[in-house]
Amino acid sequence: MTDNTSSASEADDWAAALAEQTAASPEPAPAPAASQVFQQIQETASVAAGVTALDIARVMEVPVQLTAEIGRTRITIKNLLQLSQGSVVELDALAGQPLDVLINGYLIAQGEVVVVNEKYGIRLTDIITPSERMQKLAR
Repeated sequence: MTDNTSSASEADDWAAALAEQTAASPEPAPAPAASQVFQQIQETASVAAGVTALDIARVMEVPVQLTAEIGRTRITIKNLLQLSQGSVVELDALAGQPLDVLINGYLIAQGEVVVVNEKYGIRLTDIITPSERMQKLAR
């Protein structure tokens, strides 16, 4: 099988999984039209900063680091050096607990691991709101 055929097959599998999830989830409340939201952002930015137009396309190309964290642990250097293939490291998370999704080190969502066509992915189950993020930083 060629790489193109394999990639198309994998894309179809992911699309089918997404369609299945969408069909199973209730319809979300309709969001305001994107043009209205961007127009509000542009108006706010131009009033606040004296900018004539906000180029949102520049922001869309900024690379970020996405990390999926299953759990954490602290071990001594002695124990770290004793690790080998097949070693088990105990984490602070319980089996079946949602994993944390971080962008540039900041928690933005929680999710669960999914497998489609022998590849791993993350299904986001809870998006952390900006106010929740601020409360966690204040602790």
